[in-house]
Amino acid sequence: MKTKTQWFLIDSEQDYQKATARYEELKHAAKGTAEHKEKLLLVHLISEYENAQWDLPEVDPVELIKIRMEDFGYKSADLAREYGDKGTVSKVLNYKQALSLTMIRKFSELLRIPAEALIKEYELKGNGAELV
Repeated sequence: MKTKTQWFLIDSEQDYQKATARYEELKHAAKGTAEHKEKLLLVHLISEYENAQWDLPEVDPVELIKIRMEDFGYKSADLAREYGDKGTVSKVLNYKQALSLTMIRKFSELLRIPAEALIKEYELKGNGAELV
């Protein structure tokens, strides 16, 4: 019988690695299950640790996405797999289209970026419009 891990505040890189590895195992857990509740707890614990450890740079949301992609070794194809549309992801990364709410939610989770950092205004290329 597998022993269930008891989670506490994350206060070391080793605990962080353990928590993120477990989160990856649980990220598709069905709502209402014990695994889903554990996933929600891990999201909170991981987020608290990251916020305490890392200062996100003051850059626009697209640049922040690119930085985190590099941190995790992701390519635009990885984001497209998560979002489901390679063309739209390419347009967003090239400042041709604004981030959608769905993209913000998915990329926030995938790249471990607070959603608040992805909703900031930034200028698009070509038409001078800004994301609101």
